[in-house]
Amino acid sequence: MRAFAGQHSDAVPVKRTQAQKQAQLAQLREQLAGLKPFAAASMRDSITKRIAGLERELNDTGRQRS
Repeated sequence: MRAFAGQHSDAVPVKRTQAQKQAQLAQLREQLAGLKPFAAASMRDSITKRIAGLERELNDTGRQRS
């Protein structure tokens, strides 16, 4: 049950600035590098997909500004 329209539970992506995306990308790369060899493959895949998505977003915004 929703309390009001526009609350955080709505299926709307979180808007981040380019600097926030770059910081998150660096953090995810660090997490991926720090994973133990026996870490779950699904966790490794999930982080890798998120990194690829952020890189794609950053490249798209870079092209739009040029």
